[in-house]
Amino acid sequence: MTEPTSHVDTFIRDNMPGPELWPEMDYSVLPELAAYPARFNAAVELIDKQVAAGYADKPALLFGDDTWTYRDLMHRMNRIANVLVEDYGFKPGERVLIRSGNHPMLIASWLAVLKAGGVAITTMPVLRERELVYMIGKAKVRFAISHDNLAEDIDKANETAEDLEHILYFGGDRADGLEVAMKTRSDDFTAVDTAADDPAIIGFTSGSTGTPKGTLHFHRDILAAADCFIGHVVKIKPGDIVCGSPQIAFLYGLCAFIPDTFRFGATAVLLERGTPEAVLQTIEKYKATVCFSTPSGYKLMLDKARDYDLSSLRECIAGGEPLAPATFKEWQDITGVAMINGLGVSELLHIFISASGDDIKPGAIGKAIPGFQVRIVDDNMNDVKPDEIGQMIVKGPNGCRYLDDLERQKAYIHDGWNKSGDLCRIDADGYLYYEARTDDMILTGGYNVSGLEVEAVLLEHPKVREAAVVGTPDKDRGQIVKAFVIPTSDEDTGKDTIDDTILELQNFVKSQISAFKYPRAVEFVDELPLTATGKIQRGALRQLERERAEKAGLIQKGT
Repeated sequence: MTEPTSHVDTFIRDNMPGPELWPEMDYSVLPELAAYPARFNAAVELIDKQVAAGYADKPALLFGDDTWTYRDLMHRMNRIANVLVEDYGFKPGERVLIRSGNHPMLIASWLAVLKAGGVAITTMPVLRERELVYMIGKAKVRFAISHDNLAEDIDKANETAEDLEHILYFGGDRADGLEVAMKTRSDDFTAVDTAADDPAIIGFTSGSTGTPKGTLHFHRDILAAADCFIGHVVKIKPGDIVCGSPQIAFLYGLCAFIPDTFRFGATAVLLERGTPEAVLQTIEKYKATVCFSTPSGYKLMLDKARDYDLSSLRECIAGGEPLAPATFKEWQDITGVAMINGLGVSELLHIFISASGDDIKPGAIGKAIPGFQVRIVDDNMNDVKPDEIGQMIVKGPNGCRYLDDLERQKAYIHDGWNKSGDLCRIDADGYLYYEARTDDMILTGGYNVSGLEVEAVLLEHPKVREAAVVGTPDKDRGQIVKAFVIPTSDEDTGKDTIDDTILELQNFVKSQISAFKYPRAVEFVDELPLTATGKIQRGALRQLERERAEKAGLIQKGT
């Protein structure tokens, strides 16, 4: 943070941890990282420079029957930036909450915010009013850009959120819609002269306490994430067609379809709904060469994968959760492609453990990618022996910086290292194997879910006296969310009413928070296991579910 900030609104810089609480970050380990200038704008690096390099007429985005070239994308980005600045007085450093499924206008808006020197916050379409209000308040968000079909919850949030002043809608037929305003704006926009370490994006992710963490990432981080993982592992190149299932609102999807694609002059195919069959159809239709999904996503594709021509595929990336060896093998048998597994965390923006080609070892995640160091340590930060389980710590060009959360910042950083919260082991060859989370997070279908957040919602229901939520093994999703509930009345859990009560509780959770967080399994109990101090022993419940899964043959004993 030696360069003067471009931010006029300094709220984010004022509320991020001081450099003394950051992890150590070394940019000298790779020549491309060392070459970053002290000042640059990530939107310019991703789009403007590609246009200048001769890619202006090459397709950047494919969406349904629409094709946007790199020039088209640049012009739309510039027009949105002009709308923000000229019509609404947008200032560098201000935050914009973006609410949309995978859509070209989401990408253009995200780039526009960065080019105007702002901070972009993408949000998953499934988020509800209370979740949006929290993010708006936490980041002091004055602007929102939303797809018109997602207006309901952002409109409700606007009624109670104190900071939100302006909502710009696209994709509808409003007379004051964003596209209407864009028509009269210039195709040109001079990018704000941002410092490389000016905040550019905030990724909100559920934390183990149930309150979302705001992870801050700089302009420099965006390029580093792509240059390390894609540049050295996946090796996307001009002419590649990139597709997949992740939502851009999810940092994994954001990286896949924006920096990972545009940094290397490739083309992204966007799907509104990345269902397994839709992804397979897209690969065949567009002759996609690179696919991003989760292990669960690939597993669900297997049933119909032989029905499609997937011969164009060169690389398939599986991120967000552990990859089962059986899924790896079957996908390779069908496609001939050895799947690239990857582990990343929101705090470091993108994948930092992976392997490709001949370096892949089935069953292992991979090794620390170029630019990063990884260690497996005990509670005293001493390296454990090969194949012993310990905590993973990581160091690289990106690292944890939480928005206004010093307590969790101090807990995440130790001696310059990021403590990811993952339990892993490392073999004698340096390959890492994922074992479990150290906290109460539930990893289901590629999404992190805080059990405590789900508990808090369940406890608002009049039929729930106590609740504990854990992850339970599942053959398709890795884990599912399960709630152990003590009802307020036995009448609600009688033989004739139990199914209705379960459905009522599930629908209630869906109405309050993101639908993917709802408990797919609910078990009514008379009591919950407690510690001597009266705290719920969630570990005992997780162990119970593991034993049940072992008995049912869902997992092998000891795995």
